[in-house]
Amino acid sequence: MNKHEARPILGKEIKTLLVLMLPIVVSQLAQIGITVTDTIMAGRHSEVSLAGVAVGSSLWVPCFLFLMGVLMATTPIIAHAWGAENSNDIKHSMQQSVWLAIAIGLIMMLITQILRFGFDWMSMENETRIQAKGYLYAVSFGLPALAMFQVLRGLNEGAHLTRPYMYVSLFALLLNIPLNYIFIYGKFGLPEMGGVGCGWATTVVLYIECLIMLVMTLSNKTFAHIPWQRAWSKPQWEKISEILKLGIPIGFSLLIEASMFSLIALFLAQLGSTVVAGHQVAMSFASFLFMVPLSMSLALTIRCGFMLGKGHAHHARYIGYLGLAVTLGTATLGSSIILLFADQIAALYTTDESVRLLAVELLFFAAIFQFSDGLQVATAGILRGYKDTRFAFYVVLTAYWLIGLPLGYSLSLTDIWAPAMGAQGFWVGMIAGLSFAAVLLIGRFLFITMRLKI
Repeated sequence: MNKHEARPILGKEIKTLLVLMLPIVVSQLAQIGITVTDTIMAGRHSEVSLAGVAVGSSLWVPCFLFLMGVLMATTPIIAHAWGAENSNDIKHSMQQSVWLAIAIGLIMMLITQILRFGFDWMSMENETRIQAKGYLYAVSFGLPALAMFQVLRGLNEGAHLTRPYMYVSLFALLLNIPLNYIFIYGKFGLPEMGGVGCGWATTVVLYIECLIMLVMTLSNKTFAHIPWQRAWSKPQWEKISEILKLGIPIGFSLLIEASMFSLIALFLAQLGSTVVAGHQVAMSFASFLFMVPLSMSLALTIRCGFMLGKGHAHHARYIGYLGLAVTLGTATLGSSIILLFADQIAALYTTDESVRLLAVELLFFAAIFQFSDGLQVATAGILRGYKDTRFAFYVVLTAYWLIGLPLGYSLSLTDIWAPAMGAQGFWVGMIAGLSFAAVLLIGRFLFITMRLKI
């Protein structure tokens, strides 16, 4: 590729990535908004309702993430087939993904319902236990709809259509508020359910989301030449195993990441509420900024998969490099915002002076965190586009559980390396683990492109 060719491709690809990414950013923020409204509305009902939703979510979220991760494999598979203009492969992949979604959705629903009995063995107030079990039971029925929705989302995103997911997510956010009110407070003849009502509201929203996405997909002229909903084929293990081979490592990677952050919060609890609150402020804002590299990661999966499907491996590598450069740019912007406005950011979350001061200290680490976290998630997205997910799983497992968490624990709560650092130690551990992941994942990307001789 000469310089004259590179310039128009650079502008075109940046525009394409942004067009793909921005609707995903809005979608992710809408999904966070649903969680926030659940928390606020349950809390306004009662402390017991809020506690029940919080405890129930501790098991619901891992099940949700694993299910979503497994079926995320649909996106690169469809993207490859879309790039190759292979209508038969798109139809076959879509139908087999639907069969898998039905099976895994029902299995995860049953697993979630069984898991709720684990609350009987935990030490908590009986009213909270009742609310948590009821919430988990109610929300479990939404998992089959979530599974089907994820497959439909994968078809749309694989075809470079990210706006349908955005529209549906925004509608779901708006719908969730009145449904929460109806189920929590028992309107229109329904009993007052408290936090359990949030679970039923979420289930209803998930089915409506799925239905709307189905209608939008079937009516979209982009798929007119691919009648995937017709001449249905039976479940075929070869294609289903291909989806699982890609998806299971993604599902477990999401589980590992979520579990590490949950354990850090539990470990910090012994240091007091001020430490927990300060850590939560810094983590909350870092998670908010994380939506940008996460969305870029999903866009890179789509574009790299598409170009590889077309047989343009050189172009796919170029997109990967470009995505990493853009991610560095957004990380620099996010880090600068944190460093310049740390006091103001902390003040948005709390009026407690001790919590605010600790949050400002931790936000310094969050500024550094932007680079390692952004690069590792962006590179993982590139590798998904190459249908390479197993290596990323092993890297994430090592980075989080063998480096980040042990190092963070030893720095925060022991005097092994130096006097115990408190919450700061866990942030150092996270930065070390994610930096390790970023280096290895980028190395994997370079190795794959060298192996393909591009």
